[in-house]
Amino acid sequence: MKEKAIGVFDSGLGGLTAVREILEIMPHEDIVYFGDTGRVPYGSKSRDAINRYARQDARFLKKMGVKMIVAACGTVSSVAPDLSEELGLPYTGVVNPTCFSAINATRNGRIGVIGTAATIASHSYKKRITEKRPEFEVFEEHCQLFVSFVENGLVDPDDELVQLMVRRYMAPLKENDIDTLILGCTHFPLLADAIQREMGDGVTLIDSGKETAIYTKKILEEQGLLRDTEERGKAQYYVSDTPADFEKFAGLFLKNKPHDNIEHINIEEY
Repeated sequence: MKEKAIGVFDSGLGGLTAVREILEIMPHEDIVYFGDTGRVPYGSKSRDAINRYARQDARFLKKMGVKMIVAACGTVSSVAPDLSEELGLPYTGVVNPTCFSAINATRNGRIGVIGTAATIASHSYKKRITEKRPEFEVFEEHCQLFVSFVENGLVDPDDELVQLMVRRYMAPLKENDIDTLILGCTHFPLLADAIQREMGDGVTLIDSGKETAIYTKKILEEQGLLRDTEERGKAQYYVSDTPADFEKFAGLFLKNKPHDNIEHINIEEY
């Protein structure tokens, strides 16, 4: 069981930020990644559609023989149920580990959350934080356009269009004097430089992909599932649309870590 891969899925490319972090902190683990590039974005879909897509994505990864599944998608983590019992495998989304980190980071108890429309409508981050710390205030802002910008490679903090978009979305959060900001979509870390510049150094950004990678390692350690090898792990990538589009932008998310093994699958079969 230890030698099996970690399965990771997302609606598109954003989950690759979590893959990048997993490869950094667990370099000896194999990864099987599925990006549902043919049906992206999930954030504007109905709850029923998101639940169906999540189950299909997870079933595909289970068929690939993985030892754990990571829903590296803020929308799925916010809307779909925990699938661990259904799958019979360790399973995590991004919400819980990200919220715990934000709770520990804030100094004034005023936390911002940005995500897709579906994530923000679910209030998943807000509910989790206020369950733990009812006295905290959580301010939410859906940033649906961030996904489109990132998927098209528009992430340069010096780009005037990027600056304008970030300023527009961050304005309400700045007005509410937050000191901690959850990047509640795994696409958003690619805009972290532009967001940090707009919010200032006094605001701590919480990267959901990074926090989920740390939590994934914790789960594998607890269950005795970390690989016992010094050999560097390998990654295999699957998409539901053309691999060429994935290959074009994958380097942006992975920061040029190898991403040569890309195959197309028909996700509707799962």
